[in-house]
Amino acid sequence: MANLNIKSKENRTYDAIVIGSGASGGWAAKELCEAGLKTIVLERGRDVKHIVDYPTASKAPWDFEYRGTVPIKDRGGYEGNGRFLRAESLHWTLKEDEQPVVYEKPFRWFRGYHVGGKSLLWARQTQRWSDYDFEGPIRDGFAVDWPIRYKDIESWYSYVEKFAGIAGQKDGLPELPDSEVMPGFELSCLETYFKESLKKHYGSDRHLIQARCAHITDPQPIHEQQGRFKCQGQRQCNRGCVFGAYFSSNASTIPWAMKTGNLTMRPDAVVHSLIYDDKKEKVTGVRIIDRHSKEMIEFYAKIVFVNASTLNSNAILLNSTSARFENGLGNDSGILGKYISWHNYRGKANAQYEGLKDKKTAGGNPSNAYIPRFRNILKQETDFLRGYAIGISGGRGSGSDTSVIGDQLRENILNPQLGNWNMSSWMMGECVPIEENHVRLHKELKDKYGIPQLIISCDWTENDDKMVADYVEQSKEMFEKAGFINITANDTKAPPGSDIHEMGGVRMGKDVKTSVLNEWNQVHAAKNVFVTDGACMTSTGTQNPTLTFMALTARAANHAVEELKKGNI
Repeated sequence: MANLNIKSKENRTYDAIVIGSGASGGWAAKELCEAGLKTIVLERGRDVKHIVDYPTASKAPWDFEYRGTVPIKDRGGYEGNGRFLRAESLHWTLKEDEQPVVYEKPFRWFRGYHVGGKSLLWARQTQRWSDYDFEGPIRDGFAVDWPIRYKDIESWYSYVEKFAGIAGQKDGLPELPDSEVMPGFELSCLETYFKESLKKHYGSDRHLIQARCAHITDPQPIHEQQGRFKCQGQRQCNRGCVFGAYFSSNASTIPWAMKTGNLTMRPDAVVHSLIYDDKKEKVTGVRIIDRHSKEMIEFYAKIVFVNASTLNSNAILLNSTSARFENGLGNDSGILGKYISWHNYRGKANAQYEGLKDKKTAGGNPSNAYIPRFRNILKQETDFLRGYAIGISGGRGSGSDTSVIGDQLRENILNPQLGNWNMSSWMMGECVPIEENHVRLHKELKDKYGIPQLIISCDWTENDDKMVADYVEQSKEMFEKAGFINITANDTKAPPGSDIHEMGGVRMGKDVKTSVLNEWNQVHAAKNVFVTDGACMTSTGTQNPTLTFMALTARAANHAVEELKKGNI
């Protein structure tokens, strides 16, 4: 029996363990497997194979029994998802009993529990950070100084972008460094008109560009080797793309890692905690709960990458207690779970334009226009810290007057008329991290796997409120200068988390007293553990964060391999 136990442990021992299969977890798996490490990826959700498991991809609206609406009889267990419940994406939606959470304050937590995670659901926006972002905390006096600068990650941005495939332009803006791009999607004529209006009224202080996005528009050999093809502009990306045109773990990094012969996928593995050996003074493995049998199983490895998504990565580390770490793995500083942050999407604006009546929009554009942050870049000029970027979308559609009845109603429906051009915008603000915004584990309540429930205690600050007010004021001003009509701009008062960009809690830093991770994303006090998803972020910037997660992951994984070879971990 003893020999059988030894053999069983051998079968559960790898060179590396990756927790999570989303955008960052997929990159960790790719890099580690390519380096020759036998790697297991632990995913708490079900398996999802590229193409095979996209049941609603390319499905027309009329092919759904209720045109995409989920009937009441099928809504059981999904009560908290409200307006986000749609038939075309129901297979990605989390049931209420899977992971109950205690919300001390209003918060929206979107999760993707399946192989591929939220890489199948993300908005695919890929703007780089600049040193204006990395130097923000030390310059403005919030959070702590980042242990890296743009030069440390620049080559890794390029590395990730070439493999993933990014569409966009070379814009030459210091606040938004250029990416490795293939041809971008065309701006609509209203967006082009608005771009010229900004140039006319604000000079070089404000720019409108085509947002860079992880869509293939000109497949290169590296993408063909992945089995991925050109974007068809279907704009049904959240169902899964059979062309692999947008970047996801399922279409790209996971099958690439699988080809090495070094990857083992383990879906239905709910991670309980990391195993810390007090004698060896390092982590030796990971405990999971099998989602179906509820059996606890241990896997062992030399290095562990934690990529479970921001809040789950915090929860796993907080639950990883030992004699050495009574308050969570690596929590010598006492800040694990604190300084949780996100993006501020509360501001929305809309307007119409009466010109350009000889033109209309046609075809599908999976991206949008974008105004990079213009507040407090070179100097502090407002009564709030940091700033916001703005998403822009302008198009022209047709509609029908349905206020009548009878023959006229039928004629109106059969012959829709083009209306004015419509312009919409939304803010993407940087939330300044504060200690009060945190997560912690409940001391009594547990989920169905016996894991302590997560308490989320996060709220807006006065800085966020002032930033929204400025966005509302500036949006109205920019729209008025462009000659738009029917202008509205407001604060939606949406709760934190609505942007799906949670960050922090396991932040990087230079000082072990004020951070959990070093400049290589290693836990200060457990050097064979790396955290490279959103939990590692020291501050949030205004850019969509996934590209930065992926670049940090590739950088950290290659460092981990080098350190392993040297015998340092």
